[in-house]
Amino acid sequence: MSTQDHTDRLDLADLVGRYAAAVDGRDTAALVALFTPDAEFVQPAALVRRGQSPVVAGAEQIAATVLGAVGHLHSTHHAVGQQVLTVDGDTAAGLVYCQAHHIYRVEDGFRDNSLAIRYRDTYRRVDGRWLVARRELAVDFAEDRPVTVPGA
Repeated sequence: MSTQDHTDRLDLADLVGRYAAAVDGRDTAALVALFTPDAEFVQPAALVRRGQSPVVAGAEQIAATVLGAVGHLHSTHHAVGQQVLTVDGDTAAGLVYCQAHHIYRVEDGFRDNSLAIRYRDTYRRVDGRWLVARRELAVDFAEDRPVTVPGA
């Protein structure tokens, strides 16, 4: 593996981690900065409200959609797992595994709606920086259970 290939893979892993941190931190500006201006975000049809398209286009609209989907939650925690990356010059493809925890309040405490998800990504290097050009979300399974939230 060349030094550049190694650097690209580290940069792409960092990009994916920054996405998780931006969502969990509800940081709109940070989230927008991770996508190309013409990026696409493809959601599973089951997660889309009736009459809406599963495809969201544009960095600002993607950020608004993603953060809008989690805004009602007490918190989220995206734990990124393995990545399978293919780098080809200034483009790359990635398969990213993630356990996404969605903590919500119920009458007697909190619950975690945990989703095992995969992102099928396309990345593009723009001005020397890797960005997400397309992200397709797939949900493999979900689990919902009570959790304790310290200090809440």
